[in-house]
Amino acid sequence: MSAATINPHEAAHFGALAADWWDPHGSSAMLHKLNPVRLAYIRDQIDAHWHVDARERYALAGRAALDVGCGAGLLAEPLARMGAKVMGVDAAPENIAAARDHAAGQGLAISYFAGELAALPPATFDLVTSMEVVEHVTDPAAFIGELVARLAQGGLMILSTPNRTALSKLLLVEAAERIGAVPRGTHDWDQFLKPEELTKLLEGAGLEVIDRTGLSPSAAKGFKLGGSEALNYLVAARWPG
Repeated sequence: MSAATINPHEAAHFGALAADWWDPHGSSAMLHKLNPVRLAYIRDQIDAHWHVDARERYALAGRAALDVGCGAGLLAEPLARMGAKVMGVDAAPENIAAARDHAAGQGLAISYFAGELAALPPATFDLVTSMEVVEHVTDPAAFIGELVARLAQGGLMILSTPNRTALSKLLLVEAAERIGAVPRGTHDWDQFLKPEELTKLLEGAGLEVIDRTGLSPSAAKGFKLGGSEALNYLVAARWPG
């Protein structure tokens, strides 16, 4: 993230959670429930975009992937297991330290960087992901511009973020933080983006939105793809043409 988009308060908040980021029952338990569903969407989009057989284990072999706002590597590690050369970037140094330790323990060669996305050496990536991050930055338009600048021609970008609705305010902010499902102070509802607002930012930066789907609670699985976008949604985008 560029200096114009990192929110020091947000970085400190998530950095304080680094120690138990990989604990599925800890402060990041909600992310552990979300991750398989987000991964399923990412894999579907990868297969469609690059015409990969769904049975192919190494769907990202020979490709470079960038996960921005990577936390301790919950998404970066599965991308590496799909064969990608992965770079993870996060505003909190504590998260990057936890990510490096965990990747080493898994035998995964992932490059991690703490700080501003703009400070990375010049490079573009075939896949750029950023999950539940754009609602935490100080300047969403500048942040999207930074992401797009890192997307290679012919590449794929996938984002997820909460929607700004009355339901998300009730369930994601007030109820979830009150009952401890997410740590207090995690969400600022006023910073949530509606799908049309995020689409406008992506299109303004030159991309074409090719898919969007809701991410909603499921009694059976915790979360499911499709259905209502009232709480959360995922977007896939690419260069036009």
